[in-house]
Amino acid sequence: MARTFDRAVSGFNHNITHKQRVFHVQTEDSGVSNPTIVTLLYVGGNILAQKKTSYAELLDAPNVAEQVRQRMEEQHKEMLRSVVAGKYDGTDNAQAARAYQPGQLADASPGAKGAPSGAPSVPGPVVPIPLLELATLEPTAAESVADTLFGEDRLSEKSLDEVILGYLSSEKDS
Repeated sequence: MARTFDRAVSGFNHNITHKQRVFHVQTEDSGVSNPTIVTLLYVGGNILAQKKTSYAELLDAPNVAEQVRQRMEEQHKEMLRSVVAGKYDGTDNAQAARAYQPGQLADASPGAKGAPSGAPSVPGPVVPIPLLELATLEPTAAESVADTLFGEDRLSEKSLDEVILGYLSSEKDS
């Protein structure tokens, strides 16, 4: 029995260095349930550009897999050529997409300095909250109602190394 077409290939990924910046180009086939080729351009983990192309008109073609693969390759190469041609030279990572450190909240003030109205500001330094100070914070209504999987009753002042050594020691004794 012949295998039916689901998707041409899982995708293409390339890193390209242009003017001291590393760009990552990723192209994927979404499959016949959503016949779309998606190419994303990343810089520093942020999406800088994207291109989506439908191939719905090809679904009944006898060589659909080959045609979709060719379109994917061409779209992928087109994005690579755009990078090399300098299309994204003037873009700034912070302007392309905002990135935040874990636990850092976006600046809620509208019209923050250097940012468009409603856009978050560029993240500043993250100040960690000491564990003992976290324990004294009151839970929000949502936190007190929701069940958790993290076992708050197992908080410890031990370092990760101490916990691992303790576990390994107990395994050795058994």
